[in-house]
Amino acid sequence: MTNKLLLWIENPGLYRGALARAGLAGQLDIQDLAPDAMPTPAQLAGTELMLTWTVPPGVLEKMPRLKWIQTPNTGVAAWLKRPDLRPEIQISCGRGIHRVQMPENILGALFHITKPYLQSAQSQAQRQWKRRQSTPLAGATLGILGLGTIGRELARKAAALEMRVIGTRHSGSPVPHVEKVFGADGTDAVLAQSDYVVVLLSDTPETENLIDARRLALMKKSSWLINFARGNIIVDDDLIAAVNAKTIAGAVLDVFRVEPLPPEHPFWTSEGILVLSHLGGGHPEREKIVADLFVDNLRRYLNGEPQPGLVDRSKGY
Repeated sequence: MTNKLLLWIENPGLYRGALARAGLAGQLDIQDLAPDAMPTPAQLAGTELMLTWTVPPGVLEKMPRLKWIQTPNTGVAAWLKRPDLRPEIQISCGRGIHRVQMPENILGALFHITKPYLQSAQSQAQRQWKRRQSTPLAGATLGILGLGTIGRELARKAAALEMRVIGTRHSGSPVPHVEKVFGADGTDAVLAQSDYVVVLLSDTPETENLIDARRLALMKKSSWLINFARGNIIVDDDLIAAVNAKTIAGAVLDVFRVEPLPPEHPFWTSEGILVLSHLGGGHPEREKIVADLFVDNLRRYLNGEPQPGLVDRSKGY
């Protein structure tokens, strides 16, 4: 029996091509739908498999045969909060698509903090010769809150730079290139020991407002906080107060509670806080990577095999 697949996404041809190359197209009844369009009654009634970023409220309850959703998102908090997401519907996320780009951008943040290239460019514009020194990363402690796919790859690259790496993982089990892995209750210890703290945690009820005034006070005065995860993990006002009071040296932020970050937000003008415009996972080949991951997850779903991107609802990711 042919499975009915709805590609409710921009550029469906890219995904059709990936399905064809994988030899799956013949097993599927594939229909395309623009992101701003609504499914027809026949599509609502018949769709069993779906690729989409999101769907309007109330739509899922009109899709009685829906069994599996692939979302290009890595975060799925919005999906799991939906009252119309039935327990029997499997949802797979884009886990793994940022494995290369995100660690590279985080390393870029570390180099920005420790190497005076920006200041040198500013001096060049003024034709001023100023001798400066860079701060070595070798020997410094990098704390990674969330040793998932991205965190493990970051640890590997940081270890190659001779950094000492520690971090947290829900299971607390060992991770290559990480000297000490703490469980979820080890956040305070990582904050206290690290020179640079990178936040890579999933968006769950447990992580919301996790980094507050109390936890910021645990950090070294010379340490930096780097957030490439979700904006609601850090309490904005507490971070601004900590930077202004020199409780910590500064912060690099790539994610925010509201995006785009409103012009009136004090992050823009807080000395010691660098605002990035959610560049962490961006990649010229991102959509192709998503297509390949989608096809792999779909093939595994059809064959009853484990899916790397399958969301565990009990964990929230």
